Amino acid sequence: MAENNRAMTSPKSYLLRAFYEWILDNSMTPYVLVDASAQGVSVPAEYVEDGKIILNIAPAAVQTLVMDRDQLSFSARFRGSSREVLVPMIAVRAVYAKENGRGMVFPEEGGEEPTTPPSPAPKKPSLKVVK
Repeated sequence: MAENNRAMTSPKSYLLRAFYEWILDNSMTPYVLVDASAQGVSVPAEYVEDGKIILNIAPAAVQTLVMDRDQLSFSARFRGSSREVLVPMIAVRAVYAKENGRGMVFPEEGGEEPTTPPSPAPKKPSLKVVK
């Protein structure tokens, strides 16, 4: 069987949406960890700590949430003031449930993307004599 080495799109946006739904289905609060220093990120700078910001993306916390292949965007209130948030997918570092921390940390862009693990080597057949 020939291997297809064509480049594929990043799976990050698909995984982000899947984990978002999974967290909501379990009645928990989805948070995203964002690299606020990445190019194209538009978040309230006063909430950035050590170049990162954690954002609550639960339906009750945001309006007009859009998660497409390239970016995450929404509007939310920060201390009563409505703000537009724009996060390119390259800046999303993790998605997790606030309540228990379960979720996924994404590899740095340009690093290893999740791949299918190689199949284990087939074992030699073995027979047992049963009496």
